[in-house]
Amino acid sequence: MTTNGSRTPGERRPAELYTGSERPFDAEDLVRASGREPTPQSLQWAQRLIDEKGRAALERYLP
Repeated sequence: MTTNGSRTPGERRPAELYTGSERPFDAEDLVRASGREPTPQSLQWAQRLIDEKGRAALERYLP
């Protein structure tokens, strides 16, 4: 039995779990992962952070 009380899962999960940084990502992905709204200012912030820190910029917000 699943956690929602059903005998079958409500959704299919991917076979592999990804943290996000091992696949291509962009500034909007980083903005959303950080919990912000994608505004022009937040997208500029995210792009600067990606340019400075690379993949570590996204890994900070994802497990």
